[in-house]
Formats: sequence, structure tokens, C-alpha cells
Amino acid sequence: MFRVDAHHHLWDLAVRDQPWIDGAALAPLRRSFRVDDLYAAAQGIDATVVVQTVTVPEETPDLLALAAEHELIAGVVGWVDLTAPDAADALAGLEREWLVGIRHQVQGEPDPRWLCRDDVRAGLRAVADAGLVYDLLTLPPQLPAAIETVRALDDLVFVVDHLSKPPIASGELEPWATHMRRLAAHENVVCKLSGMVTEADWEAWTVDDLRPYADTVLEAFGPDRVMFGSDWPVCTLAASYQQVVAATEALVSPDEREQIFGETARRTYTLTGRAG
Repeated sequence: MFRVDAHHHLWDLAVRDQPWIDGAALAPLRRSFRVDDLYAAAQGIDATVVVQTVTVPEETPDLLALAAEHELIAGVVGWVDLTAPDAADALAGLEREWLVGIRHQVQGEPDPRWLCRDDVRAGLRAVADAGLVYDLLTLPPQLPAAIETVRALDDLVFVVDHLSKPPIASGELEPWATHMRRLAAHENVVCKLSGMVTEADWEAWTVDDLRPYADTVLEAFGPDRVMFGSDWPVCTLAASYQQVVAATEALVSPDEREQIFGETARRTYTLTGRAG
């Protein structure tokens, strides 16, 4: 089975700061995580997708250069300012061989309806016109706006990162589960099984803690619209890379693994070449 990790990050603090790594809880992440570290961590993985971490235009070309150089990286989800009038030009100016998608940290936007703004929608249309995927990084209160947006832009493929960060530590399912089912009703939406361990109790999580959330996604989307992502190195706050892989394997049935650990990502992101 060809295995794809559809969500990880790389950064070099000597090149660019990561201002989101703030406070004592995130202190273990305040170091550089380079490609060599990824190779050491991602044992058993054949191809990966590296995802942006900061909202600056300089990061995406750097990630694309890493993809061009390293066999393990099959795609890049980058960033452009969706609200800018020249968003389409910014997309056109990026090297396209390894660019597969665009993401913005919607989770950090104070307006819960940010995705419904006219300028944002125009930027999302530019992403669709460019033939790219859009990664949705949202929190549960932002899901109603996400549902409206995927309905309005049915020619754009959306990928939900981290199950939209449900409150796993508290064990609450609603209203998150209802919103996710409504989102899954739209065929242009895919979901990553990623980021679960860091939404759980970092010190005491179990696979059973994660299961209701994974089951909700699997039942709503089906394995052909679910993909695995490690969220490395952020996951290391709560688990090792291999612990995340093992937990995800325990949450899906053997006959679902080929789709979730490879085929969904290859198809959704149109991964070619190294993952083709």
C-alpha cells in the first residue's frame, strides 16, 4: 500500500519566525523542524503534503523549493492573501509543479463569518479557477459559515483540516457532529483525520477518546473522502509520529486503510510524479 501523510509542517527559525509558537505549552515546538527531521519521523510513509504555517507570501515559495528538492514531499498547500484584489495574480505567480492547495488560518479570524465575506469568496473563486484545493482550518463555531461557503462554491474542493478541531478533551460531540454531517452532505468536501491528539488530553488521551469523533467523520464522509494527516510536528505535543499513525490505524478498519492512508489524498490533491 502506497502511504501518504497529507498534513505536516516544516519550519526553520533561522529563516523565519513562527509567532504562533507562544507560551509555555507550545515551548517544545520552539525549534526548527527541517526535512531531515521529517525523514527521521515519517518511517513507513511514501509521500507527504507539507502545509503552510504562517500568513506571509515568502513561505510558500520556500516550501515549493523544498518539494522540488526532496523526494518525500509530493505536494504543498501554500498561502496567498485571499482578501487581496490581486489574489489570482499571486496564485499565477507561484511555481505550480508541486503546489496542490491553499490554506488560511480561518481559526484565528475573530469574525465567525469570515468565509462569507465578498473579498474572501472572490479569493476562493480564484483558487478554484487555478485548479487548486482549499484547506479549511476552522473551529466548530465557524462551521456554519463553512457550510454556506462550500454550498456557494461547489466547483472548489475543500479539505477540512483536523476535523475542525472538536472538543475531544471534554468529550462533547454536539453541535460539532451535526455541523460536520451537514458539511459532508456536499460532495466537494473531504476531511482529514488529523490533529486529534492535540484536541484531546495531551497527557492521558486514549484511542477510545478519539473514536467518537473519527467515527462521526467516517460515517458522514465515507473512507473515499477521508485522508490521514499526522499534523507533525504539532502532534508531538501529545504523541510521537508513530503513535499518531498507530492510533489512526486503530480507528479505521483494514478495508478502509488504502483509501484513508493513500488514495484519498492522491486523488483529492491530484498528487502526481512521486505519488502518482
